[in-house]
Amino acid sequence: MGEFKVHRVRFFNYVPSGIRCVAYNNQSNRLAVSRTDGTVEVYNLSANYFQEKFFPGHESRATEALCWAEGQRLFSAGLNGEIMEYDLQALNIKYAVDVFGGPIWSMAVSPSGSQLLVGCEDGSVKLFQITPDKIQFERNFDRQKSRILSLSWHPSGTHVAAGSIDYISVFDVKSGSAIHKMIVDRQHMGVSKRKCIVWGVAFLSDGTVISVDSAGKVQFWDSATGTLVKSHLIANADVQSIAVAEQEDSFVVGTAEGTVFHFQLVPVTSNSSEKQWVRTKPFQHHTHDVRTVAHSPTALISGGTDTHLVIRPLMEKVEVKNYDAALRKITFPHRRLISCSKKRQLLLFQFAHHLELWRLGSTVATGKNGDTLPLSKNADHLLHLKTKGPENIICSCISLCGSWIAYSTVSRFFLYRLNYEHDNISLKRVSKMPPFLRCALQILFSEDSTKLFVASNQGALHIVQLSGGSFKHLHAFQPQSGTVEAMCLLAVSSDGNWLAASGTSAGVHVYNVKQLKLHCTVPAYNFPVTAMAIAPNTNNLVIAHSDQQVFEYSIPDKQYTDWSRTVQKQGFHHLWLQRDTPITHISFHPKRPMHILLHDAYMFCIIDKSLPLPNDKTLLYNPFPPTNESDVVRRRTAHAFKISKIYKPLLFMDLLDERTLVAVERPLDDIIAQLPPPIKKKKFGT
Repeated sequence: MGEFKVHRVRFFNYVPSGIRCVAYNNQSNRLAVSRTDGTVEVYNLSANYFQEKFFPGHESRATEALCWAEGQRLFSAGLNGEIMEYDLQALNIKYAVDVFGGPIWSMAVSPSGSQLLVGCEDGSVKLFQITPDKIQFERNFDRQKSRILSLSWHPSGTHVAAGSIDYISVFDVKSGSAIHKMIVDRQHMGVSKRKCIVWGVAFLSDGTVISVDSAGKVQFWDSATGTLVKSHLIANADVQSIAVAEQEDSFVVGTAEGTVFHFQLVPVTSNSSEKQWVRTKPFQHHTHDVRTVAHSPTALISGGTDTHLVIRPLMEKVEVKNYDAALRKITFPHRRLISCSKKRQLLLFQFAHHLELWRLGSTVATGKNGDTLPLSKNADHLLHLKTKGPENIICSCISLCGSWIAYSTVSRFFLYRLNYEHDNISLKRVSKMPPFLRCALQILFSEDSTKLFVASNQGALHIVQLSGGSFKHLHAFQPQSGTVEAMCLLAVSSDGNWLAASGTSAGVHVYNVKQLKLHCTVPAYNFPVTAMAIAPNTNNLVIAHSDQQVFEYSIPDKQYTDWSRTVQKQGFHHLWLQRDTPITHISFHPKRPMHILLHDAYMFCIIDKSLPLPNDKTLLYNPFPPTNESDVVRRRTAHAFKISKIYKPLLFMDLLDERTLVAVERPLDDIIAQLPPPIKKKKFGT
C-alpha cells in the first residue's frame, strides 16, 4: 500500500437530522424516509439498500406523513398544512396543495392506491382523489373534537380507522360518517393520565383495529362492536408507531424507550386452528425514540431521533445468505458533503444551511509508521458562509486551487471568488447567475479551475467558463428528447477534455468537452452508480456500483479495459461483495497509474491492478504475510486489494499529494452526544 502521512480530521461537526417517518413500497421494493428538517430520501432495497434519490429539506416543511400511491407516486404531508407530490425523475416537488385544515398529522393511501386521506389539526378527515396529474379534493368526513394523529384503511377500502386524543373513530368511507367511537383507557401503570394520545392505528381484514398509544399499550379492538378485545402493556413510555406485514401475520411497534417489539400471529396450541397475537421479539437497536416503523417481507425497518435507519432482517423469511441477511444501520447520506482544495490544503464542509472552510494543520515532526505526530500549526476555521432563506443546501464544491466556491439550493445558485492575502481571506460573490443553474444536483470544477460543470435537476449539463471574477455560459448538454433524468454524479478528466455524468437510472454518459458533443454511453448495468472518476493519462473511467462491483471503461476506446474484463471473469472476493456500505469516492495516485484509491464509510482501499486478484480462499483483509517471510513468499501471497479499517466512520478520504492523505471521520459517539437526552430507564442494582 505504501506509506502516507494522514491528516486525521474530526472537526466536521455534522449531525444528521432525526428520522420522522418511513414508507415502504412493496411493488418497487423502495423505502421513502423523511427527516425532521424536511429532507426526503428514497432507498432502493433491491440495490443493496442504496440511497438513490433525495429531496432537500426546507425550514417550513415539517413532514409528518409519507405514503406511496398507485404508479409509484410519492406523497408527503406536514405541519405546513400542504400535501406534496415528488417528481422521482427530475428530483423536485411537482406541486403542493393546501388542504385548509391546519397542520396535517397523518395521511394514508387507499388499498387501491387511487384515494388519499389526511387527518388535520382541526379534527377534520379529508378525502382526495388521485388523478394522473394531480390530486383533487373529494369530501370531508365527520369532524372530530381533536386532531387526527393516525389513519388506517380497511383492506377492502370501505372503512377507515382514525386515532385521536383519548379515542379511536371508525368511519364509513361511502358516507363519511363515524359509525363507532372507541374510548381509550387513560390508565398507565395504575395511574390515570390527563390524556391518552393514539399515535398509531392499523386496520386488519378481519375487522380488528390495533392501536398504540402514549400509555405504553398495544390494544386490539373489534371494529364491528366498538369494544376492546385485548391489551398489552409493553413500555413505560409512549408506543409511537406501528406497521403491519402485508400478509397480516405479524406487525412491529416502536417505543419512546428505543425498543422495537415484534408481534406474530401464532396457533394457540400446536394442533389448533385458532390463532392469537403474541409478542415474540424485542430489539434494542436505538438509543432514543423510535418515531416510525415499516414492515417489508423480509425485514423490520425503524427510525427515530437517534438518526439511524435500522433494517433488522427476519431470518425465517430470508432464504439465502445475501444482502437481506445482515443487520444494517444507515446513518450517513450516500453522497459527498465534503470537497477538497488540494493545492491550498483546504476542506469545504457542507451543512444544511451553511458552509465551513477549514485549512488543515501542519507538522514538522517525523516518526515511524503508526505514530501520531504533534501539530506545529493547528487547523484554521477560515470561513462560515450562511445561506439566506429557508431552503437546505443541495450540493457544494471548492475548486482545486481554492479560488472558487459554488453551492446551490432549490431556487438559487451561488458562486464566490476567494482571494488570499497572508492569513486573511476575502470573499466576493459573482452576481447575476443565470436562473437555469438553480436546483443543481452536482457541481464540479475542472482541474485547472477554468471551467465549472453543473448538473441541473432537469437533466441538462451546463459548462461555465471562469475567468478573473466573472463567468460565461459556454454550452448545455440537453437530455435526450422525451426524457427528464436528473444527473446525480459528475466526473471530469484531468485534462478537461472528458465529462462523465450518471443519472438516476444507472446509465453513464460521456461527453467530449472540446467538441461539445456526446462521445459514448457506457453499457447499462442493473445497479445504480455510487461513485466514479476518470484516471489521468489513460482517461479510463472507473465506476463503482451499489452491488460493490467496480468497472473500468476506456473512454478513448469506448470499451471495457482488459483489467475490467478479467475482474468480471474471475469475480470479486465474497467478503468484498458482502460489504453493506457503498463506495462514495474514487481517486488516483499521480505517480502510480496502476493504483485505484476508493473508500466507503468503514474502509479505505487501494487496488493495485498489477497484482493478481484474490480468490475466495485468500484472506482479503490481510494480504501481507509476516515480515520475517522472504520476499519471494511475500510476492506470491500478495494480491491487488490493500485495505485499511483504521478510519471510521469515514465520510471523506483523498490524496493531497503523493505522500499525504486526508481522512475525515465522524465518530457515532460524537453525534449521540449532541442529541437530546433519551428517556432515563431504571437499571437493576442502581
